[in-house]
Amino acid sequence: MKYTILAINPGSTSTKIAVYENEELTFKKSIRHNTDKISSFDTIFDQYEFRKDAVLNTLKEENIELESFDAIVGRGGMLKPIEGGTYLVNDAMIEYVKEAPRGEHASNIGCVIAKELGDSINKPAFIVDPVAVDEMDDIARFTGMPDIKRQSLFHALNQKAVALKSIKDLNKPYTDMNLIVVHLGGGISVGMHQKGRVIDVNNALDGDGPMSPERSGGVPIGPLYKMALSGKYTLKEIKRMNYGNGGMVAYLGTNDGFEIEKRITEGDDFAKFILEVMCYQIAKEIGAGATVLKGDVDAIIITGGLAYDKMIIDNIKERVSFISKVLVYPGEDEMEALAYGGLRVLREIENFKEYK
Repeated sequence: MKYTILAINPGSTSTKIAVYENEELTFKKSIRHNTDKISSFDTIFDQYEFRKDAVLNTLKEENIELESFDAIVGRGGMLKPIEGGTYLVNDAMIEYVKEAPRGEHASNIGCVIAKELGDSINKPAFIVDPVAVDEMDDIARFTGMPDIKRQSLFHALNQKAVALKSIKDLNKPYTDMNLIVVHLGGGISVGMHQKGRVIDVNNALDGDGPMSPERSGGVPIGPLYKMALSGKYTLKEIKRMNYGNGGMVAYLGTNDGFEIEKRITEGDDFAKFILEVMCYQIAKEIGAGATVLKGDVDAIIITGGLAYDKMIIDNIKERVSFISKVLVYPGEDEMEALAYGGLRVLREIENFKEYK
């Protein structure tokens, strides 16, 4: 049976949409939004009508009937901690992203747009594996400071998607495997997937885990709090050192992997060393993850945009191949992951979950 699905992924200044007929992509577009118009809204939630109209106008321009869809799937945002899977969008979810107690992000309104469009044609609206997926074991949450607990905030959509993709290569159900999944992008997350649950993962937003092209990763806390209390820096400046201006960009002035690789091939030894530092930290995080899984690792999976970089992949493989086989699925296709999540529910391969 053929199912037609519309996937919607709101970003900071664009809204990506894609149409799938079963697994086949038939249309894809990134709708660019005027930055002045976007900034004129008081909150992210207030943007949803504007973005919804942009989606409808694009479909109309392409002669794609809204009534042709069997489901609408939106990107999930900063919801309360939930387990992974495909969720039916309901009023409780809409109210949560409207209040945004965990912070505002453009992806918050993916579910809102999906539900409005779905309701208008009497078809279901879903989200799939939002950033708020939290399946961590309690032992992984605790730190040496009782007032601070680790949170699960990571690239759940892509990590779960490539874990499911590995079923064909490993010939085992996801729920029977132990995997270490490494997302390499502007942020880097390393998740330990045990029998279908991500039982431990570094918080890729809060300075946890390896450094990345634009994030500091974990740093020694003593020098950090001395810096924070020195009076030389504002809180905003320190946040930017952690997120946005940290990692490779702090050392090399760029987070562009192509530019960094060009420097290295032209003989820039410092750029080569900083790249190796990042790879070293990634490999170290993978090694720590192997202890979480007690050495029982079916595969290490590397994904994300940086997985196209052979220099990075070879460097990491050299350090971690002794743990398990390494599979590389370069890039990330969020639209495909969203559509496939909805498709699995429509085909009754899995049941949708209820957000409470």
